[in-house]
Amino acid sequence: MGDPNQIEIPSSFLALFLLPGKVKPTESRAFITERYELCEDLANHLCDYARAQHLDLGIAEDEVLRRCHAGLLQESSGLSEAEATWVVRRLAELEAWAWHDPVTPG
Repeated sequence: MGDPNQIEIPSSFLALFLLPGKVKPTESRAFITERYELCEDLANHLCDYARAQHLDLGIAEDEVLRRCHAGLLQESSGLSEAEATWVVRRLAELEAWAWHDPVTPG
């Protein structure tokens, strides 16, 4: 495995571990790197599934994303709510689909 310090973690993911007004993350660099790698891999792996749901079954992009999000919010996913939302946001980015966070009007 490569040097974890060489992995560039996007600010959008780092923000999951920052309290409002603080600059020091609530977790260690190693922990954040591990969680980022998991979430990034998951978003990439979900691409084929999401595309198949959309193209093969004719489910609208936003509905595919909503369903993925609902699944990732399950305790069995092992993700926090913030991580689940980040994964779906990243999936939408990878697929070039619009995603409106459930907590934000859109």
